[in-house]
Amino acid sequence: MVTKPRDNLTYSEPIATGEIAVDAAPEVAYRLVSDPVAMAECAEELRAARWIRGATGAAVGNWFSGSNRNGWRRWVTHAEITEADPGSRFAYRVRTPFFVPISRWQYDITADGDGSRVTVTNWLRVPPWFIPFAIFITGQPDRAGTNRANIATTLQRMKARVEGREWRSGR
Repeated sequence: MVTKPRDNLTYSEPIATGEIAVDAAPEVAYRLVSDPVAMAECAEELRAARWIRGATGAAVGNWFSGSNRNGWRRWVTHAEITEADPGSRFAYRVRTPFFVPISRWQYDITADGDGSRVTVTNWLRVPPWFIPFAIFITGQPDRAGTNRANIATTLQRMKARVEGREWRSGR
């Protein structure tokens, strides 16, 4: 889906998903995915994160800020945690610092044999009027395709990290 201003966006359907099996207990996988500061090391566009508004960890209602990059383009987002169920689900909604909604991210973690399965789902929440600005800011006219590719890369890095294997983000 190329996100053009006149697209008929269905905000109820995710624009990107991905899943991976990891050789780690659900609680171990959750510890990483629910820590945006640590996840920034595994992510593709998210380059750094920090807790804001007095938050120090993953809890519903806590906020973090993300510094993002695509080539020479840079932008900042703010995210509010909407679900924090240790070992099971971590979700947050993202907006611009000036209150425009952008997206929703959800990590579902289930036991899978001796390890776990991590599923990432992403929904677009940006209002249609803001899409041309988002494309200009991020340099990505195909947000769905970009997020699918980035999710796959991030999940591979996350898997290596929770399994204690050597990995490099390639940044």
